[in-house]
Amino acid sequence: MASILPEELLPSLSEAIKCRELQIQQLACLTASNFPSPPNLVLHGTEATGKSLTVNALLKAIDHKSAIIRSKECITTRHLLERTLTQAQNALGDGARPIDGRCESISTFVVQLQRLLEGQKKFILVFDNIDRQREAAPTLLPALARLTEIIPNLTTIFIITYPRPHLFHKPGIPHIHFPPYTRAELLSLVSSSPLPLEAPSTSYSTPPTNTPTFSEADLNFLYPRFATAVHDSLAQPASNTLPSLHRLLTRLWPPFIAPILSNQYSPREFSKLMVRNRYLFQSEDALKENIVRPPPTQPPSLKTSIKQTLQLPTIPAQLLVTAFLVSHNAPKNDTLLFSKYSTSRRKRRGGGAVAQRTPRKQNRNAQRKITRRMLGAQVFGLERLLAVYAALFRFVEDDMDSRRGNGVAGGGRAEILTQFATLVGMRLVIRTGAGGGGRGDPLEVGGGKWKVNVGMGYVRQMARGLKFDLENYLLE
Repeated sequence: MASILPEELLPSLSEAIKCRELQIQQLACLTASNFPSPPNLVLHGTEATGKSLTVNALLKAIDHKSAIIRSKECITTRHLLERTLTQAQNALGDGARPIDGRCESISTFVVQLQRLLEGQKKFILVFDNIDRQREAAPTLLPALARLTEIIPNLTTIFIITYPRPHLFHKPGIPHIHFPPYTRAELLSLVSSSPLPLEAPSTSYSTPPTNTPTFSEADLNFLYPRFATAVHDSLAQPASNTLPSLHRLLTRLWPPFIAPILSNQYSPREFSKLMVRNRYLFQSEDALKENIVRPPPTQPPSLKTSIKQTLQLPTIPAQLLVTAFLVSHNAPKNDTLLFSKYSTSRRKRRGGGAVAQRTPRKQNRNAQRKITRRMLGAQVFGLERLLAVYAALFRFVEDDMDSRRGNGVAGGGRAEILTQFATLVGMRLVIRTGAGGGGRGDPLEVGGGKWKVNVGMGYVRQMARGLKFDLENYLLE
């Protein structure tokens, strides 16, 4: 496509609006003064793709009278029409004809706009985000699209997000698509204007002294790699637009360069900085929009990370530990492991029970290479979970008479089932079968099969918080 713009103007526009060279040339071909322009033109694309920026820069570059009306600044349809007349009158300058700015209806708006543009060569009217106009009637867009049938020297440009079918009730309108920025384009845009490699200054703080200075080459080496890491870890699945990526980089840049400013690392040691600041890319706190955001200047310690990860009340934590034990122990060993009458026998591992094994059983055990723990979590029934839980955590000598069934009283049973439902809702315990043909409450005894959904490390840390010896209740 041949460019209609002057040769010296196209490079400056391409430099100001990067990654939109094709859209600039298409828009220039349709709005150039030497060629007849189409009556209506539609620019569509998702948010933050450069539609308004491209139109604004191009209209300033070409020799045309134009006005841009932002629909998000207009509360009602009447406000939109009156603002359109005011912007058009301001664009024409002192030579504009006087008009009455009040618009009670669309017909009044057409009459006043026709009187205002009488005798003009070409006038371009841009409606930005017109598809999100508040209190807009269904006939507003078709009426604006037919303005050019009454006013021949008018060209109307509509900037919308998604071109729905029959939106304007008028065929043959040219469309220019602004696709979302690709990964390479996003990184190129944010890397073209890097943040400064210095401590953030505030009006109420004294400027730091003895701050190390860095060259522009160090910044150009560090910032693109930092932007790539932030985009791939946080921005790509959560906020894959240019403004959101820039806000995310602004939040994470000060804590990321804090070790550099304290002379712990140099800007060229990017791998060490990533290891040092890995908590920034593992947490999603930077994606949350808050009015007051204290900048994280220091990484959390291991003890703080564990405490934040294992925030469960006592009863759900005990139930989760019990679920892990019943998932990794065979039901035939429940009496040996969890009964109070077999405590002394359980502690004598490798004692008389092992000595009485026959050589045939010893050979069979020697040939077993995969332990039960390596096979993963196995399913269990709710009745077995409650029985083991009563044996481990709810067994009190003075309260034996008040407990029935599975060792849990009526009120205590309801409480435990409620806490177990909390674990199910958090996906820490998952359901793998529908007992009883899928009928009834799944939390009833015998109402399904369950399986723990957490690993050994998570449960081990939780057991330490409960002061519970987990390894003592695992056979293999």
